[in-house]
Amino acid sequence: MHIPVLTIDGPSGAGKGTVSRIVAKKLGWNYLDSGSIYRSLAIALLQKNADLTNENEILQIAQTLDLAFECDDGLVVKLNGEDITAQLGTEVTGSVASIVAAIPEVRQVLLQKQKDFKKPPGLVADGRDMGTVVFPDADIKVFLTASASERSERRYKQLMEKGIDVNIQRITREIEERDCRDKGRKIAPLVQADDALYIDSSAMTIGAVIAQVLSLVPQR
Repeated sequence: MHIPVLTIDGPSGAGKGTVSRIVAKKLGWNYLDSGSIYRSLAIALLQKNADLTNENEILQIAQTLDLAFECDDGLVVKLNGEDITAQLGTEVTGSVASIVAAIPEVRQVLLQKQKDFKKPPGLVADGRDMGTVVFPDADIKVFLTASASERSERRYKQLMEKGIDVNIQRITREIEERDCRDKGRKIAPLVQADDALYIDSSAMTIGAVIAQVLSLVPQR
């Protein structure tokens, strides 16, 4: 049975997470948020009080990682059936995720974990290397981006709505620095796949982007 895959790659703040989740829900397909994979492993390691200097122990826990993503009302990430969504953004989770992401053997295991999300009736995969590394043979590929100024404005409004006082110049600088890191890293850099549709969402509504992505899926 052929299982269709739609990949949506792009830089931070381009809206690919929101677009991907809504598209997956509308299609009734499975959803993969690749950005949560390493953070989920970090949470699993912290729960088990794992020795972060013991690569064999880290690898063993990575191999037994059981993740699920639900998109009903926003993203819900479940680890072994437990909702860990609120823990994904903590500083300690990010710190541990950075440690384990530097281990090649762990990256290989988690690459296979991502591939395992390809199940009927289809998959929408959101990330930075979905169409280039994880699913190079995907049926439909999208590269979703927006200008750094637009992405920083969106992030600024998002944080202000949460009551977090932030400096938009600092947000812009952080976004530009992250873009440089993502594009310049040696392993799985952020790059548009040759066969991906380029969408600049700077002057588009989320609804317009979703409609354009859905139009790419035949016989919906």
